[in-house]
Amino acid sequence: MFRWVEHTAELELEIEAPSEAAVFEEALIAFAELAGDGGGYPVTHELELEAEESSMLLVEWLSELVYLSEAEQFVPARTASLELADGRLRATVEGHRGEPKHLVKAVTLHRLALRQDDTAGWHARVVLDV
Repeated sequence: MFRWVEHTAELELEIEAPSEAAVFEEALIAFAELAGDGGGYPVTHELELEAEESSMLLVEWLSELVYLSEAEQFVPARTASLELADGRLRATVEGHRGEPKHLVKAVTLHRLALRQDDTAGWHARVVLDV
């Protein structure tokens, strides 16, 4: 015998943005809202990530933010710079050291999407395991 039990341990993030780079910036802002705290001393991180697909690069981006939050108590605030080219992302992320809420366990591939719409810009969807 088995049964399916509804599970509420995931958050689905949907993003609409005018450009692909803006999708990544919005993802950082959304993550910062989840992790945020009152503040601490300023910290800057230089990130370089690679992936074969843009959607996987979004997963890597969010996964790196989760890691920095967990390992270094880093709460991101904004991207000072962000470049996307040929499956690579280079970014300078500004934030602060603090006491982030360790809500996100992992970034999943479930329902992952990142695509450009001819009329409305870019759309992304990513599910976070919380």
